[in-house]
Amino acid sequence: MATLLVPIANGSEEIEAITIIDVLRRGGVEVVVASIHESKTICAARGSKIEADELLTDVQDSMFDAIALPGGMPGAENLRECKLLIDILEKHDIQDALLAAICAAPALVFGTHGFLVDKQATCYPGFESGLTGAEYISDQPVVMDDNTLTSQGPATAMTFALSLLANLKGYDVAQEVADGLLC
Repeated sequence: MATLLVPIANGSEEIEAITIIDVLRRGGVEVVVASIHESKTICAARGSKIEADELLTDVQDSMFDAIALPGGMPGAENLRECKLLIDILEKHDIQDALLAAICAAPALVFGTHGFLVDKQATCYPGFESGLTGAEYISDQPVVMDDNTLTSQGPATAMTFALSLLANLKGYDVAQEVADGLLC
């Protein structure tokens, strides 16, 4: 079974986090939601409480097929500052696992820590200067380059999640989930 880690933090964007979790679980992916904080419960960007399955410290030695970061502010900043998360991303990048991020996270996390050098990427408009070393693609809701998948924001979350699912489980599974969601 394909596996996905979704790290969440105080200030993560609800629409993005929940869409990733929901769509990938509908597609049969084993999704582990992990709080980067000392509590499983986070307060998301718009005040919603989201409870993680695990703490990030509990899954730090696990390997996943993909890691997907929601954006949101200050969620993306909190993810960026989490040394353990960056170590996990680096470990997975070396193994060519799929690294995915949406909204501010491509710039603030991937760009800051060098995951986008010599790649094409997109992000929430206004954060493009943070895509250090990458070519910013402004006219695509989702951009795939090598082992990175990036997307623009809340309105592109469904397309992003379905693209992530297609990469992990194949186009047919993603299309079946999309049809069930009336996409």
